[in-house]
Amino acid sequence: MHRAYLSLGSNVGDRASHLSRGLEIVVASDPYRVSSVYETEPVGGVVQDDFWNLVVEVTTDATALELLDRCRRAEASEGRTREVHWGPRTLDADVLLVGDLISRDPEIIVPHPRMFERAFVLIPLFELAPEVLSEEQATGGAGRVVRLGTLGSLR
Repeated sequence: MHRAYLSLGSNVGDRASHLSRGLEIVVASDPYRVSSVYETEPVGGVVQDDFWNLVVEVTTDATALELLDRCRRAEASEGRTREVHWGPRTLDADVLLVGDLISRDPEIIVPHPRMFERAFVLIPLFELAPEVLSEEQATGGAGRVVRLGTLGSLR
């Protein structure tokens, strides 16, 4: 068993519902903990609505590729399309960390290659698992991040 961290975000439609349904798929039947939900500004220059983001910690035997498959299934279940790079999306789900695995496999790079640049990942990850990041790392990402509350309180 190892701890894996996944990031989920949504900025189209009913963001709370997309996150909730996506969360059910990515955790499968594994034990998990989830961060608060944060409203965050989009990254990448495409004009679009703000995101709601969270990080989930899953205690699992799943491999990085199995977790990636869960993320892809969650995105597909919510109608995710990939028409505009870094554009609006019903659900975005990414594998951040899988135990102490380091993977350079083009299919799944772990740790996530851009996680340390993005406040929308770092702030909820630090809330959930402060032992994984230093405070300096947690505050080093770009972008506005505002805590909204728990996923349950936003439905």
